[in-house]
Amino acid sequence: MSIHVRRATEKDTDRVLLMLHEVLELHAKLRPDIFIPGTTKYTKEELAERFQNDETPFFVAVDDTDTAVGYACCAVKKQPFSTNMKAFDTLFIDDLCVDETCRGQHIGQTLFAFVMQYAKELGCYDVTLNVWEGNDSARAFYEKMGMFVKETQMEILVK
Repeated sequence: MSIHVRRATEKDTDRVLLMLHEVLELHAKLRPDIFIPGTTKYTKEELAERFQNDETPFFVAVDDTDTAVGYACCAVKKQPFSTNMKAFDTLFIDDLCVDETCRGQHIGQTLFAFVMQYAKELGCYDVTLNVWEGNDSARAFYEKMGMFVKETQMEILVK
């Protein structure tokens, strides 16, 4: 099977929703206090909007039959957050997922390499993402791709 990456289109919606559900269920197991099982991050309508918006590029990895087997949902962000930081653009990976039935075939690596090249073409300074604590396989994957911790967000629950 050969894999290539392209911008997502309306025909990818159902497959992307399936993978969004897979990601949500993983997060709901890690943090049932935050995530609601049986839901997804985006609706069909929200996906349609994201697919068309160049500020939120959405890519799919497709197989030989042009079926989406993975996706990378991104957002172009302007830095800084304050006046004491240099100005630069970041390509933020909001989600990167490979269909559970297709893992182990380097699809994630292909998607990540595509996102890196896209960020380079845009002139971005960096590519960033968030990994939920406890999602050790995702963290290991991103470290293998060369990513490192930029900052750590901490929390304490108020009860």
